Amino acid sequence: MKNIDNLSKIASQVRRDIIRMVNAAASGHPGGSLSSTDVLTTLFFKVMNHNPSGWKADGVGYDMFFLSAGHLSPVYYSVLARSGYFGKEELASFRKFGSRLQGHPSVEWSVPGVHISTGSLGQGLSVATGAALAKKLNNDKNFVYALIGDGESQEGQIWEAAMFAAHKKVDNLIVITDYNGQQIDGPVGEVMNLGDLRAKWEAFGWECIEADGHNFEQISEAFAKAKSSAGNGKPKMLLMKTVMGKGVDFMSGTHHWHGKAPNADQTVKALAQLEETLGDF
Repeated sequence: MKNIDNLSKIASQVRRDIIRMVNAAASGHPGGSLSSTDVLTTLFFKVMNHNPSGWKADGVGYDMFFLSAGHLSPVYYSVLARSGYFGKEELASFRKFGSRLQGHPSVEWSVPGVHISTGSLGQGLSVATGAALAKKLNNDKNFVYALIGDGESQEGQIWEAAMFAAHKKVDNLIVITDYNGQQIDGPVGEVMNLGDLRAKWEAFGWECIEADGHNFEQISEAFAKAKSSAGNGKPKMLLMKTVMGKGVDFMSGTHHWHGKAPNADQTVKALAQLEETLGDF
């Protein structure tokens, strides 16, 4: 169990990893990776029942995680490496030719911790729903987690999966929305307004919990509440209010860093704002 101070230190290192990975590759998606860092740090280092050294693709006997918003691979690879799925040195190969750490997670490359290839938005939630239903049918008491984006929530497949999960009472499924209000073309509210997202999920039959996605206590409490209500017949949606580019002042709150790599000078400025706590790769 990690305390708040430890989680904050891990998150700072994960943010450093994200900046350095995307800069070295001269491509990638730092904005959403930075906004979801605190949530995924809490999940992987405090909440999830997982076994990095004994990981199996079928996930039997452990919690499973699916990154539906596959373009956020930098944060995914960092938390996997930092929690022991593979060596942190491999992060330096991000998006390089022949690397296992492709721009979107791929099972073709057999990356420990990656259950499915993701990146075609909307599909990850469907697979996570199926995995959670399989656990219930097999009497596996563990949970399935998934991360989706608020821009991704404009995809029709998200809502097909939402209907199916509620209909099948998949109450061991805990989904997180990285609710940062930005997508590649601009603010989500201007591209396609989602309206009252909580009311939508509740209307689809989900239990919905809102929290500050940068407050480790609130994040932890939201996960605890979601887990405690397993058995009530409702899948769980955690709406985590976040800031795109969190942790780096010139990236914060704007869609311009959704899929843009910082140059050398910008990388130096970004890293100066983030404490090195676990050693860079």
